[in-house]
Amino acid sequence: MQNRWFPVALLLLGSQSIHADDQTAAPIIVTATRTAQTADDALASVTVITHADIERAQATSVLQLLRGLPGVEVSNNGGLGKTTSVYLRGTESDQVLVLIDGVKVGSATLGTTAFENIPVDQIDHIEIVRGPRSSLYGSDAIGGVIQIFTHKGGGSTRPTLTVGAGSHYTYSGYAGVSGGGTHGWYNVSLSRLDSQGFNACNGAPYVSPSSPGGGCFTYEPDNDGYRSGSGAVHAGYQFSDGTNVDLHILRTTGFNKYDGTYSNQAHFAEQEAGSQVGFSPMDSWHASIAAGDSLDDSKDYLNGVYKDTFNTDRKSATFQNNINIGASQLVTAGVDYLNDSVDSSTVYTVSQRDDTGVFGQYQATYDQQNMQFALRNDDNQQFGHHTTGGLSWGYTFSRQLLMFTSYGTAFKAPTFNDLYYPGFGNPDLRPETSRSTELGLRGTVGRSRWSLSGYETHIIDLIAFDATYTPLNIDTSRIRGLEATAATAIAGWDLKLDATLLDPRNLSGGANNGNVLPRRARESLRVDIDRAFGKLQLGTTLFGEGKRYDDIANTVPLNAYALVSLRADYALSPSWSIGGRVGNLFNKQYETAAYYNQDGRNYFFTLRYSPAH
Repeated sequence: MQNRWFPVALLLLGSQSIHADDQTAAPIIVTATRTAQTADDALASVTVITHADIERAQATSVLQLLRGLPGVEVSNNGGLGKTTSVYLRGTESDQVLVLIDGVKVGSATLGTTAFENIPVDQIDHIEIVRGPRSSLYGSDAIGGVIQIFTHKGGGSTRPTLTVGAGSHYTYSGYAGVSGGGTHGWYNVSLSRLDSQGFNACNGAPYVSPSSPGGGCFTYEPDNDGYRSGSGAVHAGYQFSDGTNVDLHILRTTGFNKYDGTYSNQAHFAEQEAGSQVGFSPMDSWHASIAAGDSLDDSKDYLNGVYKDTFNTDRKSATFQNNINIGASQLVTAGVDYLNDSVDSSTVYTVSQRDDTGVFGQYQATYDQQNMQFALRNDDNQQFGHHTTGGLSWGYTFSRQLLMFTSYGTAFKAPTFNDLYYPGFGNPDLRPETSRSTELGLRGTVGRSRWSLSGYETHIIDLIAFDATYTPLNIDTSRIRGLEATAATAIAGWDLKLDATLLDPRNLSGGANNGNVLPRRARESLRVDIDRAFGKLQLGTTLFGEGKRYDDIANTVPLNAYALVSLRADYALSPSWSIGGRVGNLFNKQYETAAYYNQDGRNYFFTLRYSPAH
């Protein structure tokens, strides 16, 4: 893929933008500022994947939802259930903060979130905020924040049922019921996903130092299957005095097969649970108290023989206050607490730590100008105090055009694996810090939308791995990027385009100085085309990425590739529909991580029951 694709994006951007049957009004978001606002008012680059988008995609993994969105890159180690890493704006996968219903999730040992184990059927919508957010959320939010929201419910009682089947003997099912009336809400649901899978890795076994193998360092030409089951409960009530209570839990358990020399099977459990109480001491003051718990548990086996256990627990609590000053100013102040702990068969020198963060934010609108200022101080038990800040300013030229600029700093504490994993960790690692600037434009033309953003991020003490797989602090990396989104409706066709140009460089001054950071493509482009013909919905997605490298030395290339997928959905009745999709239509062979296979041509069919409102 060459840069010649991007002028096409700019040409479309100049004349078209996002059409919205359901996007005429911008969605309400909460992740960018920890307060409710419309996506149009946010002084940040935000993408929202709506519930309608999720149903239209007929996806079986979060990877399929995220791939190709502006500023988002995804790598996968061999299909459903295999390690899936998400990079935001060229930052590392562990520099992205992930929340589920406001609760911080992810492994305290790895520092990443197991996106591969998040059940798509349980997701209502996703908010992606690109750019640093440590000034509001603390550690990890160097590249941005991804918040996943589960089904909430409300309204009249409504059952939902979905069953699906496709390639590699893949089967899925979802059953749920929601309701709650005018003031309450509840959703109770179960889901299941089973797949025989395909061979995950074309690795080569270790022979000698001169022939060290590659990829998974083994050769196991078998199908690497995956199965998972999940249950979710989300419930709450809004009382007459304005007090509201919200409770939620999502638990997923399963079994995964993969290729490896130390282990090649795992039983896993992921759980997120949280509660929140909101109340208003006075009309202009809204307060909330929230608590959450996130578990990431795994037992690993080699051909059925037990090898080890890794269980991590993240307990969190928040007290937040939003105070309105007149109609145009909002002050937010609060305290966050986080405790990470590890319970493992592998002995860590340190197995728990906590972090207390105090944050404040000021938002104001003055005529055509908007501004946001945030400041936070985190007291980390291992690394002491870290202060981060963010400043954003926007100017509304008209209801159809907004310009904004921002500056933000962020930090990330090393993980327990980075520091203490036996024979691997480096206890001398320093926290990563960053500073970022951004300039953006977005606007509307009729029922259409467009956006364009340029940014630069400098990361100090970036943690990466040398040739012996030892984590080290690279002095500096610099990431520059340009993102464009555009969509419109032409003659009944809905067109959407997302394009990203990226220049992620290692500026350490050593042998790898000037090299491209691993697994980041310098160009990516996604085009979605959809149209309704009465009861029939047809669509296609065109997606491509440029050349990347799998290592910091830039000696293992990953070739550019382009994929085409097709989808269709037919309404059998107001409540029943049947859909199908074909992925990788032209059976392209490609890799997003060296030696790890990706699916060839594949298909999936879905039958859905969802009563009309």
